[in-house]
Amino acid sequence: MELTVFTEDLSETTIETGNSEGQSIAVPDEVFATDFNEALIHQVVTSYLAGARSGTRAQKNRSDVRGGGAKPHRQKGTGRARAGSTRNPLWRGGGVTFAARPVNYEQKLNKKMYRVAFRSMISEIARQGCLMVVSDFSVLTAKTREIANRLRRLGLTNVLVVTEQQDDNLRLSVRNLEWAHALDVGKLDPVSLIEYEKILITVSGLRKLEERLR
Repeated sequence: MELTVFTEDLSETTIETGNSEGQSIAVPDEVFATDFNEALIHQVVTSYLAGARSGTRAQKNRSDVRGGGAKPHRQKGTGRARAGSTRNPLWRGGGVTFAARPVNYEQKLNKKMYRVAFRSMISEIARQGCLMVVSDFSVLTAKTREIANRLRRLGLTNVLVVTEQQDDNLRLSVRNLEWAHALDVGKLDPVSLIEYEKILITVSGLRKLEERLR
């Protein structure tokens, strides 16, 4: 298996998997040649999406509603139904019978499982030829038109750009493009990997990703 490092003029420098020496950049098989594990990837993506849910819905039950401390009328002799509080759910202004409460939707996931699933996803993306490595992708000024032209020149129309560190100019340049997004390696997540058809990553970002997934 081989990956190719592109420059802006689309010239190529080959990088091979394994431990080969020389001018080529070696990437380990344990990270970029992992078997595809669909079940584990599904579990990781589901867990990530579940953890992103806020679960902050809430309603007031009879104990949360202010007031209602005094009994509205005496127990007997009025001809009315017995009542101990005006905040009873049956009364106007009362609490909700089965009030919604904040819910934590997080699912437990071991770090080892997360790393293995991430390796599996990256390896499959590389096998399908959807991982494009560039020597550098720096942006001097935040210009959406310029970055769009650069990406189209590379033949990328649905792409996630991954760099070693956060580049504010790059982030500002692509934020108005619905077909592109930019992240640094530290914020790369499984959902972002499957959301875009192509992954554009710098050599330095690839090295940092390699360290993260070892």
